[in-house]
Amino acid sequence: MIDLLDWKEPLAPLFADERYQKIRRFLKDEYSHYTVYPDMYDIFNCFLFTPYENVKVVLLGQDPYHNVGQAHGLCFSVQDGIEPPPSLINMFKELKSDLGFDPPRSGNLTKWAREGVLLMNTALTVRAHQANSHANCGWSWFTDSVISLLSEQKENLVFILWGGNARKKTSLIDRRKHLILECAHPSPLSAYNGFFGCRHFSKTNDYLIAHGKSPVNWNLNETPVK
Repeated sequence: MIDLLDWKEPLAPLFADERYQKIRRFLKDEYSHYTVYPDMYDIFNCFLFTPYENVKVVLLGQDPYHNVGQAHGLCFSVQDGIEPPPSLINMFKELKSDLGFDPPRSGNLTKWAREGVLLMNTALTVRAHQANSHANCGWSWFTDSVISLLSEQKENLVFILWGGNARKKTSLIDRRKHLILECAHPSPLSAYNGFFGCRHFSKTNDYLIAHGKSPVNWNLNETPVK
């Protein structure tokens, strides 16, 4: 098991659960017989890049990108040198409209993760070129449990839910303690149905500031501080 730093304690009951052991057995077979994304060492990158104590925002995706070289364990994010997919391009358009930041050269969102944005898909793996192929292997139980524990154990988080799959998770979140921002998915099929103009980037920061937290620097063109 990779070292998940300060996530180790909150996630320990999940990793000890027989349902997670079933996921492990499933993945062992999948990685042995098929091409699966992301790389097995990148499955838990959303936790590695955003320590538990640093979580301010939870941005939910559905399942990892299923084409070569894209997925690396952070929802919506692609590795450096990979062309941003259409949904990510639309996210950058909304970011420009909302906060004025020009689209970055890379679609790698690691900087957001290090800013305290948990970039978690509801399924953490996928078989190559087969969207939602791991949706029923048990990941929903695992990621639902993460959402629930964050809702219960933390206060004044922002949960960003884009699209029907993510919006189904509202029942797991205590609205009395947290802000839920929901709208259509940034996919070209739905972005004009409420995603464009949602201003979720600025609304997130307004809420964080109002509750005594530092805002997220959404500008991906700035060189991150090491």
